[in-house]
Amino acid sequence: MPVMVVRFGASPPASKLAPIQPTGESDGMGTDQLTWFNELSDRAAQQALLECCSASKWAEQMVAARPYASPQDAIRQSNAIVAALTVADLADALAGHPRIGERPDGGNGTPGATHWSWQEQSGVDADDATTGPALAEANLEYEQRFGHIYLVCASGRTGKELLDVVRGRLQNAPEDEWQVVRTELQKINALRLQRLMAS
Repeated sequence: MPVMVVRFGASPPASKLAPIQPTGESDGMGTDQLTWFNELSDRAAQQALLECCSASKWAEQMVAARPYASPQDAIRQSNAIVAALTVADLADALAGHPRIGERPDGGNGTPGATHWSWQEQSGVDADDATTGPALAEANLEYEQRFGHIYLVCASGRTGKELLDVVRGRLQNAPEDEWQVVRTELQKINALRLQRLMAS
């Protein structure tokens, strides 16, 4: 079930939002956005984090670990938290993500999360007469097998690549697939935290 949040002015001005970049490019020490995030109230910081990931436990623990010395410091903390999330917590995170290949329409997660999902899936052509229906079919098969949506870090990948990935993952045992989901969530959160906190 999607986490519902009320906006309290937590998001930075649009002019401050950095494009998504690979997480290793910059440590981002002393950036304006990092200072902005560290100085937010707990409530506002949690709201900003829920736009990155809708798992409430993740957001709460990320807030409690502030201040961060750099975006990479926050990403390391995020990875550690995600590694310890329960299956129920992971399901909470999945609620904020649209299906791969579907145009994000705000039905999953917050407006900020919807915008990020749209950016991350920009390599997927929903109107592709071959790949689009094949992805929809693979999504359904995946959900029937595992009981949750197919989560993958889609940034920089085409629809065909993501189709190959889901077909491969359909061979996983359910317990192994949850570990793959955990790893993909770490990647997605890292990209979003980099964008949230880096200049």
